[in-house]
Amino acid sequence: MTTTTTHRHQLRLPGQAAAPEGPVDMTMMYLMHHAFRRDLKAFAEVVPRTPVEDRDAWKALAERWALFSAPLHHHHTGEDDHLWPFLMERATEEERVTLEAMEAEHSEIDPLLAACAEGLARLDAHADDDVRAALTVRLVAARDSLGRHLDHEETDAIPILQRLMTQEQWLAIDEEFFKPELTPRLAVRLVPWAAYGHSREVLDRVFAETGLGFRLVWLATRRRFAAREARTFRYL
Repeated sequence: MTTTTTHRHQLRLPGQAAAPEGPVDMTMMYLMHHAFRRDLKAFAEVVPRTPVEDRDAWKALAERWALFSAPLHHHHTGEDDHLWPFLMERATEEERVTLEAMEAEHSEIDPLLAACAEGLARLDAHADDDVRAALTVRLVAARDSLGRHLDHEETDAIPILQRLMTQEQWLAIDEEFFKPELTPRLAVRLVPWAAYGHSREVLDRVFAETGLGFRLVWLATRRRFAAREARTFRYL
């Protein structure tokens, strides 16, 4: 069992349920959580307001959903395949109940997300008021389900992580699973997505951790991304 007395100042973003103290810097985790919450809120609000006959809007929303759903799927897969098993080996019986709930909640969220993707694809193909109404209901369900899960994770699972892991172990999992997937082409898409809407103070902290390369990508892509967001969510 890993023990340490070193605590890091944790990032706290709007909508975040908690930021438990501990040795592991959760900045990037919380940045992703914020993006997931932000996106599902926006989708749930814009879909019922978007005219079913606006083909350009539905095409843009379907493409934007792919940008949201791919990192969320990767995030959940990394937790289920690497993070939760690491913690389960070291956790108490009571803590294992919480960790098992994390994976179970993923299995409840994923079908909702798949149904939302299907609805957006159908609306991208043709106008249908009934499909839009059903999609609106599914998006609200997905938003609420993912929100509850992230709240649960931040409040109850992250304290377990902070008790059982060191920063070095956290970085090792990041190097093994997350970073190999981040190609330059993918970074051009994900950096402005993750950084969008944050204050300069938050971004300075993020880029201090991720390095000059990420800052340069953000500087090169931020205006184009913001313009695309305005077009995609034009009915908000």
